[in-house]
Order: sequence, then structure tokens, then C-alpha cells
Amino acid sequence: MNQTSSQLLKIAQEIKLLVLDVDGVLTTGDLWFTAQGEEMKVFNAQDGLGMNALLHNGIEVAIISGRKTQIVSKRMEELGVKYVYQGIVDKLPILSELVNQLNLSYAQVAYVGDDVPDIAPLKAVGLAVTVPNATHKVLNLPCIKLITKSCGGKGAVREVCDLLLERTFYV
Repeated sequence: MNQTSSQLLKIAQEIKLLVLDVDGVLTTGDLWFTAQGEEMKVFNAQDGLGMNALLHNGIEVAIISGRKTQIVSKRMEELGVKYVYQGIVDKLPILSELVNQLNLSYAQVAYVGDDVPDIAPLKAVGLAVTVPNATHKVLNLPCIKLITKSCGGKGAVREVCDLLLERTFYV
């Protein structure tokens, strides 16, 4: 359920780390393959600019994805995202490791996910976010504080970045 703007800004004040799923969040979730079997992904440039802005404003960004591709590694390297975990089935232990490594509390973490492997991390963090094209199991979680207006791969991550950046200007 979406919170009011003032409630979201109050939660956003505490966020020091944004963790993102890839397929269905940073991409539309469509899987594209060449005739040679090479996987292709399409990323939204505005999402990338938002992630870069977070990094330049002291908010870390991390990726925890169930799939593993060089495309994700390359894109995150371009953006300066240094915490990239791929091929992860059980995401909560990686999230816990990251929270400990960065000396944060879960309340200081925002997580954007869209499917069943994201449920445990979404339940653990201070700001649980999903996209309108998420599975019903995720959309109906009581912990969800924001459902973005844009679908995954279509600017949803930028919405979250803008929310987190907004707090630096108005709080």
C-alpha cells in the first residue's frame, strides 16, 4: 500500500542503501536471446542516471539478482555500482552480509523487488518497494510502502531514486 508523501519522506530520510533486483525491476523482465544463445537486456537510461545521482549523494546502490549475466556486470560497472551479486537464489543472506559490511541497520535499506525471491528481503528492510508489474504475492505484501507508477524497466527505479534524493533537498 502506498504511503503518503510525508510518511515516505520520513522513511526516506533514513535510507543509506538502495538494493535492486534486475529482471522485472531494472528491466521489463523479458528475456531476449540472440541466435547464438547470448542473453540481451534493455536498461532504462533514466534509471541509470538516478542510480548515479544516489551514488554521488552518499547513498550506496547494490544489485542482488537471481540470474547471472555479463551484461549486468558491465552496466553496473559503467554506473559505478560496486556491490553486484548475481546468481543468488536466497537473497536474504546476501542482504544481511551487505548490511553488516556497510555497518547499517535494515531500517536504513530500501529494496525494490517484484517476485517471490524478493519477498524475504522486502520484509526485512525499512523501505519495501515494488513495481506495478510485480507478482500478486509481492503486490499484496503488507510491508510494501510504495508501488511505483512506472513498471520495471520503464523508469521505476528512477522514481525511487528521486524519492531518496528529494529527502536531501526538502528535509
